Amino acid sequence: MTACFPTAAAAFVCSATTGKLPGSHLNRLNWLPFKSALTVPDHTRLRGLVQNVFTACLIENLRERIQDLADELLNQVQAEGRMDLIRDYALQIPTTIIAEMLGVSMKDRLKFHRWSNAAIASTSSRWGVLMALPHAVAFLRYIRVLVKARRANPEDDLVTALVRAEEAGDQLSEDELVAMIFLLLVAGHETTVNLIGNGTLALLENPDQLNRLLDNPALIKAAVEELLRYNGPLETATERYAREDTTVAGVTVPRGELVLAVLASANRDEQQFEDADRLDLGREPNPHVAFGFGIHYCLGASLARLEGQIAIATLLRRIPNLKIAIPSNALRWRRGLVLRGLETLPVTFTRNFGRSTVNRS
Repeated sequence: MTACFPTAAAAFVCSATTGKLPGSHLNRLNWLPFKSALTVPDHTRLRGLVQNVFTACLIENLRERIQDLADELLNQVQAEGRMDLIRDYALQIPTTIIAEMLGVSMKDRLKFHRWSNAAIASTSSRWGVLMALPHAVAFLRYIRVLVKARRANPEDDLVTALVRAEEAGDQLSEDELVAMIFLLLVAGHETTVNLIGNGTLALLENPDQLNRLLDNPALIKAAVEELLRYNGPLETATERYAREDTTVAGVTVPRGELVLAVLASANRDEQQFEDADRLDLGREPNPHVAFGFGIHYCLGASLARLEGQIAIATLLRRIPNLKIAIPSNALRWRRGLVLRGLETLPVTFTRNFGRSTVNRS
């Protein structure tokens, strides 16, 4: 494992590491959960097919929809005085947005999250992999049915665009098409769920910084960057393997050995961040690696940032008296090696805090 900032960053760009296990018969399965782990030229070719969808300009066009969705979700719970912030809010925003982008039926949002959660949790043990197989098979079957439907009846969505790229002979195989949709569905919501949940928890546990943001809502962009660093959505990067014998931080890594960049540790590196264990919403500069680094930098980072900014800002504006409903040490974290996120986050607040209209100015 690489846990300090320089070596974690180097793991993303080192030519001596690869997303494939050298010489292993398992290579043909490597695409299944994490296509982004592939090395060039596959990584570059596949990333190029979808990166235009995630430009800053196009993502900014989603602002109004994300804002309306955040307000709608809070309107639904305003009379209750309590909610599970993960289930009722943090999960709903990114699953809805990525489903709309891909053309996935709204009724299937929670279904693909359940499949996704099983796939992510499977990295924690071999038994977990076996337990996750039925979910993975169901997920892939669902995607293949979706692809077949778009071939027959194209729509204005990302799945149709990928199908057309494959049909045009744009170097996209059937398996790669399915894998890319799989990745977009999983990565398109999992990190944001954890960003919103972990970020809200960090603010509630640091009332001085919470009050700082309440007093100065314009700080939200810098605040989200610090929340990503302080308690980010990923524990580790996806697995990589030494392509050849190589040396990292004075340690020889034999060919074929697993290399894991521990992002959570790198983002608390005292050599990189002053007072690294302190939450400071005004931290500047803040070169965290919560979204990876180099060619493996998260394709959807701009979308995750926008969703996180709107979700947290709207939550605090409308419910400034939010409180955790149970002791922090009673909260349960999701299983798995890659993601870091809460299973639930029960919160309470004053009932009927009022419906909100969106300021479009």
